[in-house]
Amino acid sequence: MRLLVLNANTSDFVTQRVADAVRRIATPGTEIVPVTGRFGARVIGSYTEMAIGEHSAIELMARHARGCDAVLIAVSWDSGLRAGRELLSIPVVGMTEAALLTARQLGARVGFVTFDQRSLTLYRAMIESYGFGPAVAGWRVVESKAVYTPSGATEVDRQICAAIDDLAERDGAEVAIVNGAVMAGAAARLAPNCIIPVLDGVTAGVLQAQALVRLGAAKPRRGGFARPTGREAIDVAPELIAALRGDDGRST
Repeated sequence: MRLLVLNANTSDFVTQRVADAVRRIATPGTEIVPVTGRFGARVIGSYTEMAIGEHSAIELMARHARGCDAVLIAVSWDSGLRAGRELLSIPVVGMTEAALLTARQLGARVGFVTFDQRSLTLYRAMIESYGFGPAVAGWRVVESKAVYTPSGATEVDRQICAAIDDLAERDGAEVAIVNGAVMAGAAARLAPNCIIPVLDGVTAGVLQAQALVRLGAAKPRRGGFARPTGREAIDVAPELIAALRGDDGRST
């Protein structure tokens, strides 16, 4: 299996952290193709940056999906998820949607931990758009810039576990999601110190991508995720222009 691991942020160290985690998680023999956004925010955290990230993600898919069996969007905003599913004929998995789907298989009430107060409203809107709003028992913000640095992801583990335990005790959460691509693979080290199951989106996303490849479901030929054909565009990546014309998503 060849997996495109896509970070629409422009932080190379985050891409590397994710790629390292994916190599530990994926089945032996999986080839990882990590790519980082060429333009846009270092770390997406506003509606404007999200919009730019969508463009970046779609361009990365159009440029790099050739020869891949699936795409993992390794940015917690799932940038370009719907567009990618429309554009490509291979499975496209968003890490936050994957975590939410997996969480509902482990518990009815989900706790959500993130690292920036400003982004909380944006995450609420995204999760509502997926239909998971009623399942969220509560939210916690662990204000930390350390998690976005090359060496700081483990510095706030104790605070994260305290927030997760508080979600369980006070809000009745039965499973928790720790948010952010920088927390790739973190669930394995956090879980032993928490009183409820802990998920991170990259781990859930890798496992779901592998399952979808094995499932081998066909590309829709009708509906919103059918491949676009005969569309015209200018001043974007030539691979994206070709895809909009209707080239097979597996060959873009």
